[in-house]
Amino acid sequence: MGPEMGALLANMNILSTTSDHASVVSLNIFIALLCICIVIGHLLEENRWMNESITALIIGLCTGVVILLISNGTSSHLLVFSEDLFFIYLLPPIIFNAGFQVKKKQFFRNFITIMLFGAVGTLISFITISLGAISIFSNMDLQPLKIGDYLAIGAIFSATDSVCTLQVLNQDETPLLYSLVFGEGVVNDATSVVLFNAVQNFDLSHLSTSVALQLIGNFFYLFISSTFLGVLAGLLSAFIIKKLYFGRHSTDREVALMMLMAYLSYMLAELFDLSAILTVFFCGIVMSHYTWHNVTESSRVTTKHAFATLSFVAEIFIFLYVGMDALDIDKWRIVSDSPKTSIGVSSVLLGLVLLGRAAFVFPLSFMSNMTKKTPEEKISLNQQITIWWAGLMRGAVSMALAYNKFTRAGYTQLRGNSIMITSTITVVLFSTMVFGLMTKPLVRLLNPSPKHLSSMLSSESVTPKSFIVPLLNGESEAELSGIARPSSLRMLMTAPTHTVHYYWRKFDNAFMRPVFGGRGFVPFVPGSPTEHNNEQWQ
Repeated sequence: MGPEMGALLANMNILSTTSDHASVVSLNIFIALLCICIVIGHLLEENRWMNESITALIIGLCTGVVILLISNGTSSHLLVFSEDLFFIYLLPPIIFNAGFQVKKKQFFRNFITIMLFGAVGTLISFITISLGAISIFSNMDLQPLKIGDYLAIGAIFSATDSVCTLQVLNQDETPLLYSLVFGEGVVNDATSVVLFNAVQNFDLSHLSTSVALQLIGNFFYLFISSTFLGVLAGLLSAFIIKKLYFGRHSTDREVALMMLMAYLSYMLAELFDLSAILTVFFCGIVMSHYTWHNVTESSRVTTKHAFATLSFVAEIFIFLYVGMDALDIDKWRIVSDSPKTSIGVSSVLLGLVLLGRAAFVFPLSFMSNMTKKTPEEKISLNQQITIWWAGLMRGAVSMALAYNKFTRAGYTQLRGNSIMITSTITVVLFSTMVFGLMTKPLVRLLNPSPKHLSSMLSSESVTPKSFIVPLLNGESEAELSGIARPSSLRMLMTAPTHTVHYYWRKFDNAFMRPVFGGRGFVPFVPGSPTEHNNEQWQ
């Protein structure tokens, strides 16, 4: 018995060592592919037809083909998809950086319109896609899909990915359009995840009015609670750093505390079954408004670039994996007996995405324009078309939600679930590759930039100093984003600035900044001239 047990343990140790070695090899190859994506993306940056997302997808597809050939058709990817990997490690830096980098003045100046598009619009798109899926897919051979699956499909395909459009738009040339597309994109992602979680937490086998009201109530509860938690975490980090002055001893502590507090807000939202994506987004907004201005100059530069880099790598990681997983032979083998059904489902989903997007962009734009007094504030038809186009692409969030709903640890043996996964992959690939490549000519056709502004921007030297100095000198975001201020009393009367942002700034200056710091607060250094300046914030 003893020798046999020893031999068994030895074999298990050999298998474990072999498995660990294979994992290390896979990680090395994957990291090398990430480096290749960055290099090729840099080489293609000047043309701007291709971005890192499309580049990573293409490289992932090519790598998947090579792996398929090497493995004799048994596998196409190096890593097994994990919902935890995406939602716990990859998604937080992407969403936090979106909130951290957002132009707050533009965001809150257009806050009502952004929330209309991001929250109400996503809800309209969710209803449109869900109803379309129920009416069309119920007549197709897609068993065993249930009512909860159809509603999940609505949430999955309501999540947009406007990366391609944002890389073409310029904040200085089209500040209104950029603000609307960016703000709507991040609020849309958060709303889609909230809807998805709300649908998952309810028994929808017996749908009734009370269940529908509970679903709506749960949605608003998640939205409000998640936002409050994110704001609270951001304010707490600002207060701690302002009071304790970590920077006088170590800037590393400031940077580490900001990162950990941001991640803590995300994990607390997961712990309390809230929308972590919404929590970390608003935590990023609050941190950039208060905490970031309380740290030392070196910490400001470090955190801004660190958050952007983490987000950048996470996005490339996701698209690279999606490209590989698009050729997963197991999923395609299950649906290989009905290619017409798979193609039909993908086509229907694409059509519903187009319809669901149009169902709210144009009506809500009309409603928003009704409240605007000047033509400059209104959303033109060309801008509406651009906003509609910007939300047609589907990406990482849609893929992650689809895997979460229709697979277990990246695998599924159910035919209906496999069709939904392969169809999601098809929609993501088609929308990113086709719509993404057509974005630049469409945007330039509909929103041509002034020649004098383009030449001025192109003639300016972009140096590290020119990028950092405006961030550290406390220039207003209106100046950075090219927003013109009223130059006369007559202009001020015809174009009033009493927006959400106006009232918020009055409250912010009177109550918030004296407690939590922010722009105008200089970190305390004993014996320096800044010691006297900080007294006004104590």
